Amino acid sequence: MIDYTSIVPKRISDIKPSGIRKFFDILVEMDDVISLTVGEPDFVTPRHIRDAAIQSLEKGKTYYTGNSGLPALRESISAYLDRRFSLKYDPKSEVIVTVGGSEAIDMAVRAVVDTDDEVIIPQPSFVCYGPIVELAHGKPVFVETRAEDNFKLTPEALKAAITPKTKMIVLPFPNNPTGAVLTKAELEALAKVIESTNAVVLSDEIYAELTYGMKHTSIASIPSMKDRTILVSGFSKAYAMTGWRMGYLAAPAELARQMLKIHQYAIMCAPTTSQFAAIEALTNGDEDIAEMAAEYDRRRKFIIGGLNRIGLDCFEAEGAFYAFPKTGGFGLTSEQFCEKLLYTKKVAIVPGTAFGDCGEGFARISYAYSVKHISKALELMEEFIDELKAGKI
Repeated sequence: MIDYTSIVPKRISDIKPSGIRKFFDILVEMDDVISLTVGEPDFVTPRHIRDAAIQSLEKGKTYYTGNSGLPALRESISAYLDRRFSLKYDPKSEVIVTVGGSEAIDMAVRAVVDTDDEVIIPQPSFVCYGPIVELAHGKPVFVETRAEDNFKLTPEALKAAITPKTKMIVLPFPNNPTGAVLTKAELEALAKVIESTNAVVLSDEIYAELTYGMKHTSIASIPSMKDRTILVSGFSKAYAMTGWRMGYLAAPAELARQMLKIHQYAIMCAPTTSQFAAIEALTNGDEDIAEMAAEYDRRRKFIIGGLNRIGLDCFEAEGAFYAFPKTGGFGLTSEQFCEKLLYTKKVAIVPGTAFGDCGEGFARISYAYSVKHISKALELMEEFIDELKAGKI
């Protein structure tokens, strides 16, 4: 019999499965669970976007596109970035259409990171950055963000983490799971630290359209950062297009050229039908963004107010669609808290440790669900906390 342990590279076998996935697997085995786990809009992709995709199919537009994506889509992405965020990119040489934002992140890391290069990753943050760096033979350097700093990366923490081996700095803001957002002034302060390095910035801006009480600022809009920033984004969150697998990156032409080689050999091109849908989204979807963002804001206020009321202190998220309340103080780890809540009340949330060790004492709760759904979950969570305090659990 073949010995697979001798075949699979150690860097692969050593990668831990996603902590989010662990809870999904438990949910599959249970009935009637109220889940607040998934970072996926509960909206259906707007009708006009679906119609554009259907029309492209009816016209027989089912062929491969060029590696970088349909010219019309790259032009639409360039126009959108200029219109919404005052960013100017050449659609011919600085924009690549990808299979979701995840592929764009992978391409960016593989194009820049070499063996033993260090990549600074603020945590808590989305689960993919560290493993992707390891797959590229790089070394993730995790920098803890703290509740007392509103989970923002500070210039002092960034500077302390930089070494001569630092090749890339990941800026995952607006942040999943904390909802933290960096203002223009805060980005400018980080830029002053980064300017003295030879590091590239990977700016994951998938939640750029979901900020509350402020407009998103990209670090690429800071003049000294434009030529060292790879901007990654997509359509999943802003347009409720998760299943379409549409993303993109915008970067200096030389970096884009290197990433395109990876894309050519690994993917060839993003799905054609999805690309036609994306053109419609960018062209006529501003009202959809505004409507969905307003509803998320309503849910944000509702859930954060509810969590604070029932005794789970919660930082007021300024972006994305997640709350990140404290779960410590009950004599349980984050994972134990979430497991007991799931098994006793059938409410599913994700332990903060799924997003890094510094997530201990917190949990991520998605409000990409209806207020009715959230309200029932809060009711059951309040019962759970009362029983914990009474020593009944």
